[in-house]
Amino acid sequence: MPSPLNRLTRRLPHRAAVALDWIVTIGVAVAVVLTVKVEVANPYRIPSASMEPTLRCARPAAGCDGSFSDRVIANRLAYRFHDPHRGDIVVFNAPAEAAQQCDEGGTYVKRIVGLPGEVVSERDGVAYIDGKQLAEPYVDPHRRDHMTRSWPRLPAGEYFVMGDNRAASCDSRVWGPVPRENLIGPVLLTYWPLNRLSFR
Repeated sequence: MPSPLNRLTRRLPHRAAVALDWIVTIGVAVAVVLTVKVEVANPYRIPSASMEPTLRCARPAAGCDGSFSDRVIANRLAYRFHDPHRGDIVVFNAPAEAAQQCDEGGTYVKRIVGLPGEVVSERDGVAYIDGKQLAEPYVDPHRRDHMTRSWPRLPAGEYFVMGDNRAASCDSRVWGPVPRENLIGPVLLTYWPLNRLSFR
């Protein structure tokens, strides 16, 4: 049985029918890619040293170790099916206070450290959750700060995020927690540069 497209093009000259077939195929492919980009996954570039060495930014920017900035893909669907987890590297829309305190708004990439209902604190740059030290093998000891402070208990639906490069990260320690509705999704993979290709 001929497809609807074949029925529409059977009276056209062969070349015109082939051209129309290609146009429809490419149009469908573009629509699928755009749908995936908007609804499922989105690429982001790492612009600063706040997540070094986990995610790299390009020299000669301050604190950056990479020749090229890492590019990552965030899974936009993940948090529709489960709650954010501690340790997730997450892409999110920065709260307004972040733009004021960090001189930069827009989209951020940080790691979830504190979950709703918890108290986050630091003692000489080491993170604690409800008074218990948090194991953080992803933080380079040379990149810790030396802050000692506690923050208010996290309200329902709010998350405390920090950069892995604690000494060079403007994060929840400065501008407060991130509401769940601001979370775009966890980083799924690093896809560029190719020698940094990895799934999270």
